Amino acid sequence: MAPKWRELADKLADRIRSGEQGYQPGQQLPHIRDLVDQGEGSKATVHAAYKALEAEGLVTSSRGHGTVVRAAAPLKRLGVGRYDKAKWRDGDEVAFIADRVASGRAYKRNEQTQKVSFGEAPPAAVAAHGLPAGTPLYARARLVKEGEQPTHTLTSYYRPEHVEGTRLVDPTPGPAGRGGGFRVLYDAGYEIDTMKEEIFARVPTPEEVKLLQLPPGEPVVELHRTTYTADGTVVEFAIGVHAASRFAWEYDFKVPDSAQDEKGRT
Repeated sequence: MAPKWRELADKLADRIRSGEQGYQPGQQLPHIRDLVDQGEGSKATVHAAYKALEAEGLVTSSRGHGTVVRAAAPLKRLGVGRYDKAKWRDGDEVAFIADRVASGRAYKRNEQTQKVSFGEAPPAAVAAHGLPAGTPLYARARLVKEGEQPTHTLTSYYRPEHVEGTRLVDPTPGPAGRGGGFRVLYDAGYEIDTMKEEIFARVPTPEEVKLLQLPPGEPVVELHRTTYTADGTVVEFAIGVHAASRFAWEYDFKVPDSAQDEKGRT
């Protein structure tokens, strides 16, 4: 006979997998005390059941946010496709919304918050812009959520001469107007042309664990994105920190054939 905590974990897992009301992705499970009061077992039993669900990847748990049902599948984090100019230049599909659309998931524009500041920037951001160490930059920091669950942070760094007087330095929450930041740069005369993305996994800081509501042991994926105009000017350097289990990274690109290109020039 299975222990009481296992029986309770299996019952809760069935509710989560069936999408029963109150057990859907992004929703918080009942407080432990509530299940104790409902006769589901002792505090230790319910706690053990919740820890089992967390170990099985069905829920996440963090101090201050309780135990929350994980999304059924990770979001597609598009590579090249999320930056298609037709999305942000001609429409209003900013990058995080493009990921939601590709994943078949609902979204709200206010699921992205932001904070704008001007001052000291990380050395990597200053170096990417080709500026002397210590040069102040504008920083536009965003926290992106899916429902109540944070998915990632993204902080973009800009040179003052590129963005002053634009919506990119407006602290109003949400995307920077129709088309987002790339449309703002486009309207200011800086059309993006080329991007370089570097990604690596690492252990999160305590602040990131709290901000992203990470379960114990979950790593983060850090993104460094450098955005250039056609003449090679860097107009944005961004650092993103993504909860590793909440994204599936997808890249679709034409395979280069430099030898063939060289032959065509002879």
